[in-house]
Formats: sequence, C-alpha cells, structure tokens
Amino acid sequence: MERIPRRVVQKYGGSSLATVEAIRAVAARVARTVREGTEVVLVVSAMGRSTDGLIALASSLHPAPPGRELDLLLATGEIVSASLMAIALHREGVAAEALTGAQAGLITDGTYGGARIVAFNTARIRALLARGAVPVVAGFQGMSASGEVTTLGRGGSDTTAAALAAALGADRCEIYTDVDGVYSADPRRDPASLRFSYLTYEEALRLAENGAKVIHPDAVRWAQSAEIPLVVAKNDASDALAEGTLIASADFRGLPAAEHDLTIIPENVASTRS
Repeated sequence: MERIPRRVVQKYGGSSLATVEAIRAVAARVARTVREGTEVVLVVSAMGRSTDGLIALASSLHPAPPGRELDLLLATGEIVSASLMAIALHREGVAAEALTGAQAGLITDGTYGGARIVAFNTARIRALLARGAVPVVAGFQGMSASGEVTTLGRGGSDTTAAALAAALGADRCEIYTDVDGVYSADPRRDPASLRFSYLTYEEALRLAENGAKVIHPDAVRWAQSAEIPLVVAKNDASDALAEGTLIASADFRGLPAAEHDLTIIPENVASTRS
C-alpha cells in the first residue's frame, strides 16, 4: 500500500470548478485527504469558461485592451474560485484561507499576458500549513517586483501548481482535469488513443510541446527542476496514481525534495507560452 504523502499540491482546472456543486465535491475530497494526515495546498483555475467571458467583455469595449488592465481583470476569475473554495472547505470543517498569487508570494518578471515566474516566497503558505490550514491559491497570476498584477498565459495554473510544489518540496503535484491522464492523442477525438501510466519528464515535455494540452510544458519544467513527481488524473479519480499518469524522473524513488522559503528560478527553467 502506498504511504500517505506528507504534503501535496493539488491543482483543479475550470471544468472541476464549473458549478457550486462541483466546488462542494472538490472541497469534500480535499477534506478527506486532510483528515488522512496530508498537508494540502490547493491551486485553482477560474470557474468553467469564465476567463473567456472576461476576455469577451474586455474586447467588447476595446479591440486590443491594454495589457495591464486586461491582466487585472482576468486575475479576478481565479480569485473568485479561490474564495469560494475556501468557503466550501470551512463548511467541511477544514480551516482554509484564499490567497491571490501576490499574497501567495509568486513574483513575476512583469510581462503582461505571459509573465515568467522569477521567485516564489512561500513563507505565508508555510505559516498557514503550520496552523493546520489549507492555503487556496489563485492560479495563473502573480505580481511583479513593482507591484503590478500579471498573468502567466493559458495553462498558467498548471505552472503555478508545479512551481509551488517545487518551492515547497512537496511529495508530489497533482493536476486534476477532465481527462484521466496524458494520452498518445486527444481521447475525445481519437478513441484508439492510449493513456500513459508513466512518463519521464523528458517524454512529457516532448508531448506537451507537440500539442498535448492536458499539461503545460512549463509545469513539467518546474517539476523537473526540483524532481517533484507530477500526477495528471481525472477530477473524480478515487486513486490518482493508479488511474492517471505519473510524470517523474527515470530513477524515481518517491523521496521528498528539500525545502526552502524562497526559491529563485534560473533563467532556463521556464519559458512561459502565452
């Protein structure tokens, strides 16, 4: 039997949070994990396709919205999800606190619409974990050194989760989505496609760079930089490791990484796609 992980980062995508009922279901799942003795850090995307709705609103007012204002607008989608998830967790009897990307300590290079993470100060998240609370982090966003809200581009919540897992030295990073792992092709279009039960970082990166949309390549790079195992699974999986795809080093042995309060990222670790 697999040992209970000490600390995990779980990311839930928009399809997992599309309704109040879906948020309740995720909160119940997280509560069970916490009661089993695992520290959980949540990263959430915006509900459903609400980001597309915000883009449409901005575009109805200006054909090319200013990057600063658009990023500030788009960041609200994930903040809504984080706040609602924290509320749902409280209903489950689990202490939780919603955090914006800036409050979580995610520092970016200041590029609007496709910012790169340059550092992650995890002191506030560690303080919450020490109190027994679940930090619920708004994905896809951060703050520049000059205090501006920036977004990481499409798929940025994956990147947030993997970067946070690396900075925290988590046992693993779990990406929950609407498909049960990484496939050789889109299973919704190709019924003959095969699900990978295991991929090395290099194999997963090649698939992601060649169009596999279930995992962002920058998330793979972040995980690889600290040798944090990534698990991609369907949001209702009862056993993510058994039912999803494990992405890890070729010699993975399940050992946790070292911990540091502030992680500075080398220039070649992540190159965020917009």
